[in-house]
Amino acid sequence: MSNNLDYPLLSLIMFTPLAGAVILLFVNKRSEDMIRWIANVTAGIGFLVSLPLWFSFDAASPDWQFVQRLPWIPSIGAEYFLGVDGFSALLVLLTTLMGVIAILCSWTAITERVKEYYIFMLVLQTGMIGAFVSLDFLLFFVFWEVMLVPMYFLIGIWGSDNRLYSAIKFFLFTLVGSVVMLLGILAVYFYHHEVTGVYTFDITQFHALNMPFSLQWWVFLAFFLGFAVKVPMFPFHTWLPDAHTDAPTAGSVILAAVLLKMGTYGFIRFSLPILPEATQAFVPWVAGLSIIGIIYGALVAMAQHDWKRLVAYSSVSHMGMVMLGMFALTPVGITGSIVQQLNHGISTGALFLLVGVVYERRHTRMIAEYGGLSKIMPAYAAVFLIMTMSSIGLPTLNGFIGEVLILQGIFVVNKWWAAAAATGIVLGAAYMLWLYQRTMFGAVDNPKNENLPDLSIREWATFTPLIILAVWIGLYPKPFIDRLDTSVDRVMVRVNSAYAPVNVEDSGAAASPAALVRDGEVDDAATPVRGGAR
Repeated sequence: MSNNLDYPLLSLIMFTPLAGAVILLFVNKRSEDMIRWIANVTAGIGFLVSLPLWFSFDAASPDWQFVQRLPWIPSIGAEYFLGVDGFSALLVLLTTLMGVIAILCSWTAITERVKEYYIFMLVLQTGMIGAFVSLDFLLFFVFWEVMLVPMYFLIGIWGSDNRLYSAIKFFLFTLVGSVVMLLGILAVYFYHHEVTGVYTFDITQFHALNMPFSLQWWVFLAFFLGFAVKVPMFPFHTWLPDAHTDAPTAGSVILAAVLLKMGTYGFIRFSLPILPEATQAFVPWVAGLSIIGIIYGALVAMAQHDWKRLVAYSSVSHMGMVMLGMFALTPVGITGSIVQQLNHGISTGALFLLVGVVYERRHTRMIAEYGGLSKIMPAYAAVFLIMTMSSIGLPTLNGFIGEVLILQGIFVVNKWWAAAAATGIVLGAAYMLWLYQRTMFGAVDNPKNENLPDLSIREWATFTPLIILAVWIGLYPKPFIDRLDTSVDRVMVRVNSAYAPVNVEDSGAAASPAALVRDGEVDDAATPVRGGAR
């Protein structure tokens, strides 16, 4: 393990938003501008304190980094155990950046119960970061559940027409998956005690287990339900279009950019390395559901009349692509899957911001209500074009890199899967370009659109970092991919040893599953956490 810095960075990142929420509790609810400033400054500080995850992260080190470990509930073996690898570090940076953008975009959009709104936004931020940095399974589950409550209220109070229905649907879907996942966590917990005599929720120890296939099968199903609902995968996706459509703009941005990644993060962090044989057995089933999701999501998106609902269904298609790349179980496929998770957060988060801009001006999301906006809002049309091309996967923009890596990873496994994924890309280009044509081009037939103001300075501030990232990843993805090498190696050596590094010890990844348990005991030397006492 390595701490990298002399102070508890991950705790600082995680609790900065919560500190801002506590401060807001003592601010008079009528001081709305002060509340907005405090929330925005807090989110900005939260992003700034997360930057060492980029500048101080050692991409060559196989160890968990910025580690912090303290007793929490010793009687059951639970610890306050934090740490990141390249994958989780990038997701935390995405979370802190999107938190700044989401809170900034709410400045004029939220005019009622302003104090409560920003408190929920900041608490949600803490929950998301906590889930990404937890290396104790029980601690992870606590943060996983914490995220539910603020998002439920954000949709239910500040959402649109069917907000209560959508909020309850979101809550129940996710809660059912979470309860079943908890049973899977307890199964792994008690099996670890059975073979070692130690009660612990230490994820790095679970990565060193070699459970019997019959137990892996059931635990995989438990984890699958919890994570698949969050992704969401077909047929567990039905809560997503409703939640996206009725959530406030900032809620939709966070939901698309970060919350959906909780499901894919769970698969890569838990299902694949802890349950390798069951993962391999379920590959055809997951691949089949992913392909259905890719094509179904794209076709349904093409049929939408609601701008926001169209973008929501595009997420179902894009996340199907992410899952297919992941379950190719090749290093390139998993790397592409992770890169595309970041890309989806950037491009789809921006698309929801774009919908929010026109909705705040016109209070309608119907595509037919618009047309010819490029004549009235040229800057808006330019940003929309860039993000449309990013979502489609135009070369030189971020979406292209992720799609190429995923297709390459899938192609070596099954050419038909790659063909199906490519079909989804073509359909994605069709519905996005058609959306752009209907809203940006043509005559300005609706008199209500004639005097719409173009992007303000504040709105430019929300789009500029996303445009920079889209171009950066599209032109020079190496710094992002380099940070993922050891994370992918750690997974591959467990789930598909044919692609494991030649020298396992030098790679820092865990040994093969067969070598991890000898005579019913976990081989501590093979644990992927090395260097430094606990």
